[in-house]
Amino acid sequence: MRLTDLRKSGHAPSLIASFLYFDVSFMIWVMLGALGVYITKDFGLSPSQKGFIVAVPILSGSFFRLVLGILTDRIGPRKTAISGMLVTMVPLVWGWLFGQTLTELYLIGILLGVAGASFAAAIPMASRWYPPHLQGLAMGIAGAGNSGTLFATLFGPRIADQIGWHNVIGLAIIPLFVVLILYILLAKDAPSQPQAKPVVEYFNVFKKKDTWFFCLLYSVTFGGFVGLSSFLSIFFVDQYDLSKVKSGDFVTLCVAAGSFFRPVGGWIADKIGGVRLLILLFIVVSLTMFGVSRLPSLTMVTILLFFGMLCLGMGNGAVFQLVPQRFQQEIGMITGIVGAAGGVGGFFVPTILGTLKQTTGTYAAGFMVYAGVGVLALLVLAVAQVSWRKALISKEASVKI
Repeated sequence: MRLTDLRKSGHAPSLIASFLYFDVSFMIWVMLGALGVYITKDFGLSPSQKGFIVAVPILSGSFFRLVLGILTDRIGPRKTAISGMLVTMVPLVWGWLFGQTLTELYLIGILLGVAGASFAAAIPMASRWYPPHLQGLAMGIAGAGNSGTLFATLFGPRIADQIGWHNVIGLAIIPLFVVLILYILLAKDAPSQPQAKPVVEYFNVFKKKDTWFFCLLYSVTFGGFVGLSSFLSIFFVDQYDLSKVKSGDFVTLCVAAGSFFRPVGGWIADKIGGVRLLILLFIVVSLTMFGVSRLPSLTMVTILLFFGMLCLGMGNGAVFQLVPQRFQQEIGMITGIVGAAGGVGGFFVPTILGTLKQTTGTYAAGFMVYAGVGVLALLVLAVAQVSWRKALISKEASVKI
């Protein structure tokens, strides 16, 4: 397989548009986390409140992913994405001009979840244009839009130092508007867009056990990635006494690993199979998070988080190499459901880290728990493997699992 196959087999402008849409949306979605050290200082939050405030957009994104997933299957990913970007402008204007109370901040965080729901439209847009043997790479490229986190963590603190965090939120309207225009010009729904069905029929996927397997696995990979992306700046400031800007730089380094290696995970999964790759990745995630729980030196913890986030990013690509092979007609809905599970996982990661820090006085317990979650994911994968092998081989004999 060559990269040129993507251009020959699908619609490159739509793939680019999906990436841009997901990229700017992800940047906005994790913005409260990137600005968390500024926001929590202004409001004087406790450790548990710190974890909760950055987790709110992640949790609300889970709900909105279900909504956008249904809309994607009913009206197509193009119209769904455009609507999502228009709605996302509301919390940005609110946070820019207002956002003076904690209640307002929670409501802004809830609405920012619409940006996080972009996954439910961006991934189906890419998936429907490409054949099974290119699914992992195509969706990995679209999913690499989670690199938007880099812009939030790298530039957010620097700009906030100069103009304040309210104005940083307002400034995000500019790239969102630019991407909205580009998306309108570039994106096109694939011919394989299914006919709309009654809403109740979309929920039939909940009856399939594979839906729950994918949800559990993605809650670990994506949940870990987005949860840590939102919380690590607070962790670096609290544990290693870094400055706000310097903490953002360290978070950016870790996030870059997961963002840029997501397509690599999809590509390798196309080659050797998503299940085989996930087994290796979950082992490494468990080991690296256990290492972080020892709270070693700044250099060592950064190395461990770098490789841990790298594996989580590759795991995201591996999971969604498998999903469309099992659910093609319901790809919008299943993407919304699995993506929602990832968001729920992302909500619990900072919440647990913050809560256990407050109750135990150390971050060690929280990272130890996440190391255990990686082991649990291996057990889930072992149970699911036989079922997936039978289903995927019967559907597409040429695809490796």
